[in-house]
Amino acid sequence: MHVAAIVAAGGRGLRLGADRPKQFLDIGGRSILELSVAALADHARINEIVVALPEDRLDAESTRLRAAIARPIVFTTGGARRQDSVANAFAKTSTQSDVILIHDAARPFVTAAVIGRVIDGAKAYGAAIAAIATRDTVKHTGEANADGSRLIRGTIPRDTVFLAQTPQAFRRDVLARALGEGRDVDATDEAMLVERLGMPVHVVEGDRRNIKITTPDDLAAAQAAGPRTPHVRIGNGYDLHTLVAGRPLILAGVRIDFALGLSGHSDADIVCHAVTDAILGAAGAGDIGRMFPDTDATWKDADSIALLTAAVAKVHGAGYRVSNVDVTVIAQRPKLLPYLDAMRAKLAAALEVDLSAVSIKGKTNEGVDSMGRGESMACHAVALLQKS
Repeated sequence: MHVAAIVAAGGRGLRLGADRPKQFLDIGGRSILELSVAALADHARINEIVVALPEDRLDAESTRLRAAIARPIVFTTGGARRQDSVANAFAKTSTQSDVILIHDAARPFVTAAVIGRVIDGAKAYGAAIAAIATRDTVKHTGEANADGSRLIRGTIPRDTVFLAQTPQAFRRDVLARALGEGRDVDATDEAMLVERLGMPVHVVEGDRRNIKITTPDDLAAAQAAGPRTPHVRIGNGYDLHTLVAGRPLILAGVRIDFALGLSGHSDADIVCHAVTDAILGAAGAGDIGRMFPDTDATWKDADSIALLTAAVAKVHGAGYRVSNVDVTVIAQRPKLLPYLDAMRAKLAAALEVDLSAVSIKGKTNEGVDSMGRGESMACHAVALLQKS
């Protein structure tokens, strides 16, 4: 089953009274929107994600999210109403999707369990929403009087009253019909559009922690209870390539005088590759294979210092800077001592750090395995990042 997720982030959030739309405010060092998208991106059953953004923030926020989330995301502009944003995003989803899941950008604490229950509900019934039962007695009242008081007209049995949340999920054909026939209806959620068609919508168990941030009090509570992004992040990287004739030996962007070179799609610079993986891993921003796949001819014989520089930019976009790196190159030969200063300088420039923040060590493998026999070389790297 193919599941497409839509994040409705095109609103302005005026009730919060902030200097920007609420979905772009921070909780623990990450935006509310990023936390909401990350929850979907981490779910194994979601195959694609489409995010609807305000037109004036489309470029900046899409760039920021692509740097922070290590999987492909499609972006589109939002509309005047929530349902318009959802319709725009729906048009960008794959036609092979069986289920469309819709989530509010302002619900950053949704859990994997809730997401799974909603997907299962849509698969079984065609339409399902997460909701929680009210704990309070529910009164039906008349219009407000001049003094603000209201007359109670009746008491509604609370065991039949549920408070709707997102995600909400629908079979693709159900949502397509609801959006198409509901263009002239102002709806507060997609379930309402499906209900007006006379089609059944089922409720599955939500989660009281899955709050929607609407007021300043909501934001304060979320910031107090929300996840905290560590100020220091550690990543490690590793790379190994075989030695072959007819290739230059490039390490940390420095050409080494040696009869053999490393085999690979790019220039096979194992130092840059290991460091690239270390910094991307520390930032939670994927790895070198996803960023520069060896199936793409663009990276054929590419300069790995340039690839590392692009990875540094991605790390910066995720809100981190490199503090220091420690590198160990494993090679029986050649001796690297004459080249270490130049290698450190190249790495420091690419990483935008002082020379003192880069350590490179050369080790032999004591004649053991392919490295010890001089058939290959390997590199280990550890990187420390700090919040920008």
